[in-house]
Amino acid sequence: MVNDRKLNRAEQKAQRPIQILDAAFEEFIANGFATARVEDIAERIGVTKGTIYVYFPTKENLFAAMIAHVATPFEELLNNAGDLKGSCADRLEALLLLFYEKILNNRRTRELIRFVISEGPRFPHIVKKHHDELIDPLFMRVQALLDEGIEAGEFRDGPAALAPVVFAPVIARIMETLIRGDSPHVELDPYIRAHLDLVMNGLVIKGA
Repeated sequence: MVNDRKLNRAEQKAQRPIQILDAAFEEFIANGFATARVEDIAERIGVTKGTIYVYFPTKENLFAAMIAHVATPFEELLNNAGDLKGSCADRLEALLLLFYEKILNNRRTRELIRFVISEGPRFPHIVKKHHDELIDPLFMRVQALLDEGIEAGEFRDGPAALAPVVFAPVIARIMETLIRGDSPHVELDPYIRAHLDLVMNGLVIKGA
C-alpha cells in the first residue's frame, strides 16, 4: 500500500530548500538568470517570494546553490570512480560508462553544462568553484588511472593518454544532445561502442 501520509510542518520545512532549488532549476532553464524572477520560482511551489529569501538572501545565492544542487551526479561519479575494481583497462572502461550514465543520460547535468556555457561569463567565481571541486578532481583521478596503466605496462605511453582527450567524445555527445535534442547523428549505443573501441585500441597494449 502506498504511503500517502501528509508531511508535518517540520518535514515540510526540512524539504523546503530542495523544493526551492528544484523550482529554481526549472525557472532558470526556461528564462535564464537575467529574466528569471524569484516570484515565479516561489509560485512554482506555492510560497511567497519572502520565503525564498529566508533560505537564499539574493538571486545570485540562489543560482549558486542551484548549481551545487544539480551537480550532485558529478559528486557521485567522483565517489564511484574510487570504488572500481579490476585492471586499469577495466576500470577506465567502467568509468567511461559511468560518465555516460550519470552525466549524459541526466537532463539536469546536461542543462548544468548549458548553464556554464551561457551564464559562466556572468559568474566566473561560481564556475571556477564548480570546476575546482568537481571537474578537476575527476580529471585528476582519470589521469592517475591512465598513469597507473602506463606504469603497469597496460597502456601505451603516448599523446592519447590524457584525461581530457579520453573523455572528449562524451563532452562532444553532450553538446550534440544540447543542440540537436533527440535527433543525434549516431544512436547512443553504437556511439558508446565506437568511443570505447577508439580509446582502448589507442591505449591498451595488446597482450599486456
